Amino acid sequence: MSISKKAKKIKLIGTDIDGVWTNGTMFYSPNGDYMKAFSTYDGMAVEVLKEAGLDVLIMTGENSEMVRKRAEKLNINKVYLGEKEKLKRLKYICSRFEYELDEIAYIGDDINDFEVLKVVGLSAMPSSSPVLHKFTPDIVTNRGGGEGAFREFVEEILAYH
Repeated sequence: MSISKKAKKIKLIGTDIDGVWTNGTMFYSPNGDYMKAFSTYDGMAVEVLKEAGLDVLIMTGENSEMVRKRAEKLNINKVYLGEKEKLKRLKYICSRFEYELDEIAYIGDDINDFEVLKVVGLSAMPSSSPVLHKFTPDIVTNRGGGEGAFREFVEEILAYH
């Protein structure tokens, strides 16, 4: 099925964070505190999605207060931090909110995203992913993680929605 047909069916956009909304770098202080840098382009993509009537889901393996705060600022209410079984969580979300897997688009960047990327209606990975040689998604963004990859993915979907 073509990307345009897949995109028209999408109702929920799922995303990993590290390597997608960030470039995967973490800065640690001598006290063990760490920081991440988020692209404002990706934040604007959330607003654009909401205006289009589409929902956003964050699933990340990290249990990060920074991600929680970013999601709160963007009014994203489907946020799952420290998620080690992303496919199991996605199936729960489908049953709870009445989505079908083919109505979900997901962007992830690493091996812990493969199970989800293989079953969703539209899959994507940033061009900076270290595992593009192991999985071929529907879309590979031109922008890397932390450089607006999520925004580019959203714009691709909305071009056909």
